[in-house]
Amino acid sequence: MKELIDQNRELIRLALEEDIGAGDITTDALIAPESTATAVIFAKEPLIIAGLRLAQEIFITLDPAASFDTTFEDGDRVDSNDDILTVRGTSRALLTGERTALNFLQRLSGISTNTRKYVDRVAGTGVRLTDTRKTTPGWRSLEKYAVTVGGAHNHRFGLYDAVLIKDNHIAACGGISEAVAKVRSDKAPPRQIEVEVADLDQVNEALESGADIIMLDNMDLTDVRKAVTVVNGRALIEVSGGVTLDRLAEIADTGVDIISIGALTHSARAVDISMRLVE
Repeated sequence: MKELIDQNRELIRLALEEDIGAGDITTDALIAPESTATAVIFAKEPLIIAGLRLAQEIFITLDPAASFDTTFEDGDRVDSNDDILTVRGTSRALLTGERTALNFLQRLSGISTNTRKYVDRVAGTGVRLTDTRKTTPGWRSLEKYAVTVGGAHNHRFGLYDAVLIKDNHIAACGGISEAVAKVRSDKAPPRQIEVEVADLDQVNEALESGADIIMLDNMDLTDVRKAVTVVNGRALIEVSGGVTLDRLAEIADTGVDIISIGALTHSARAVDISMRLVE
């Protein structure tokens, strides 16, 4: 978590700067600098919490002496009206940092809560659920962290850490075999190669070219089952595109190895979390 926070210090700074600007004119007019207070951050609906340490860092940025109490850890289920985090510090820091801290908590907990619904739906099947690169620009490491908090896995983080030959790559190279061959001939160290395919003919071509992972993109369940039979364990099979919570169990039942779901991040609703000052 320390590494994750270090990676996102600039994002925290920008978020605070965006909200505070030249100064919190309401709080500064009403609250004496020496005033201290205690605040409680609490859930207003059931959720899977994510981003606790990040929220603390936001308050510490405004008040290095701020202190915290919580009985929860990221990944815990929280019920409606549960107190998530108690914060003690200067009143100005608590009031000024409130919205930024809640924005991070609500967004990340929304992703972890959404992800857990998908994970629970395929529990015991052995299918690996992963996210995609469909993340908020600048928030990728945080949103992918929230996915893991929810119990799923990360696909590639970016264009730099895994080979994924997609439809436009195939079109540019003249075919799947040509694209895979070019990657194999590259002077970089040997790497796992994933190929996106749209039909059973491409499944066969990807298999013959030696792809390690074959991604079935928006294929219907009948063809997914046929692909599993054709591949017969000679490559990993991933399903992507059109994956919904309602369809998830039947997709997992086809025998595929991986299901990647952009909706874990791009369609997660921010959960309802609030803060109140207490005596």
